[in-house]
Amino acid sequence: MSDALWNDLETLCRSCRNCPLGKTRTNLVFGTGNRNADLLFVGEAPGQAEDEQGIPFVGAAGKLLDRYLFAVDIPRESVYIANILKCRPPRNRDPLPEEEDACIGYLREQVRLIQPKIIVCLGRISAMRLIRPDYRITREHGQFVRKGGYLMTAVYHPAALLRDGSKKEDMLLDFERIKEQLDLLRAQH
Repeated sequence: MSDALWNDLETLCRSCRNCPLGKTRTNLVFGTGNRNADLLFVGEAPGQAEDEQGIPFVGAAGKLLDRYLFAVDIPRESVYIANILKCRPPRNRDPLPEEEDACIGYLREQVRLIQPKIIVCLGRISAMRLIRPDYRITREHGQFVRKGGYLMTAVYHPAALLRDGSKKEDMLLDFERIKEQLDLLRAQH
């Protein structure tokens, strides 16, 4: 996979004005991590810390995500982390459907370039966009589906766990299943 393709995609995204968020962002939050990752995490949109630093999942939710990765022995530098939106919505509100529509092509191209073995949706908004519009995170988290040639699952958004710690054990079990699936897929190739 060519660095030139990545650079072209990021440059295109950086100049994007397909929705008003491109004018209000501090930094583009394109994505970070291993561009040859077997595991791709996709959140919904950058928050304030991400907008300030230009890197996804660097705030409190990102630190919690790091702890789960560490707990199941998945180095953060071995995965790729992105969001559906590459620019922060005002006051961290949920992305609007038209903002998702304007930005989803960049994520699709990232997926095409990475070719991950597993895509993990972080939270219900990502799962509703990538897996199924009626996805129920409380009932379906941690369950794997195959869609578009990719094995996919969704887990609670780490920010939700900061507000409701009762889901932390479920999250750990989901991450253990992700690690098991990842190890199985790697063993097959």
